[in-house]
Amino acid sequence: MNESNIDWILAIACFLAGIGIGALCYHLLNANVARNQKVRQRLAETELELNQVKDALNDHFAKVADLASSIQRQSHDLEQHLIHGADKLVDDLKLKRRLHGAQEESEDVDAPQVPRDYADGKGGTLAEDYGVRQRKTAEQQDSAPQPPRY
Repeated sequence: MNESNIDWILAIACFLAGIGIGALCYHLLNANVARNQKVRQRLAETELELNQVKDALNDHFAKVADLASSIQRQSHDLEQHLIHGADKLVDDLKLKRRLHGAQEESEDVDAPQVPRDYADGKGGTLAEDYGVRQRKTAEQQDSAPQPPRY
């Protein structure tokens, strides 16, 4: 064989070896990328599922609020219907007073007072100086009668 043929064969062998080493490195690095891509895909799926659950929960609570307000409105309508029916049909004055009294009480009842951490005015049990005796000044001590000294 010729020396020039050996150079060509060596160049081709190095080229093929480079292609093989490159394919091996690509395969090893690509496996890690494929695993990362699968993790990203699972993360996207779980985020989508979480958003769907949140939306369903929001819809659920909105419907519950609507149903509760509907029940409250229907209860008020039923109470009004009973009162008007009692006015027209019932002759017993005690029952009428009780029906009208229940309505008036529900409207006149004040909301409970919120506890406070301060006292009204100058004194009170919540005042800072409540139960503390004040010291007398020098003028007050001089003007107060003193017992005789022996």
